[in-house]
Amino acid sequence: MPHSGRVAALDLGEVRTGVALSDPGGVIASPLEIVPSGDLPGYVRHLVDERGVGEIVVGVPKTLGGEIGYQARRILSTLDDLKREFPGVRFVEWDERFTTRLAASGGRGVGKKKRTVRVDHLAAARMLQEYLEAGRDV
Repeated sequence: MPHSGRVAALDLGEVRTGVALSDPGGVIASPLEIVPSGDLPGYVRHLVDERGVGEIVVGVPKTLGGEIGYQARRILSTLDDLKREFPGVRFVEWDERFTTRLAASGGRGVGKKKRTVRVDHLAAARMLQEYLEAGRDV
C-alpha cells in the first residue's frame, strides 16, 4: 500500500549516521546531514515530530553473497530498538551494500581509503532514491 508524506533514510554507522530526506511528495531524495549515532533516538524523534516523517528506510549492509554479517546484525539490533521506541513509524530494511562506496566516488567505484570527505548522508540519499524509485512498496 502506498504511503504519503516524507520518507527518511538512515545510513547507520557505529560513530556517525547519514540522514537523507525526501520531498513532501515522497519523490526526490536529498542528503540532509550527518549526526552522531549516539544521538539517534532523539534525532529520529525530530524527524517524526518536526519533519513529518512516517517512514524510515534503514540500510542493512549484506555481504556480497547476500548474507547477514556482523555489521548487518549490529544495524538490525539498532533497528529493533528504533521500532520499539517508534511504533507508529514504518521502518524498511534496504540492502545498501554499495551505497557508501558509490556515494564516495560519485558512482566511479573509488575505494574507501581514497575518501577524505564524509559521505554518509550522500549514501543515505542514494539509498533513499533507490527506494523511492522502486515504488516504496518493497
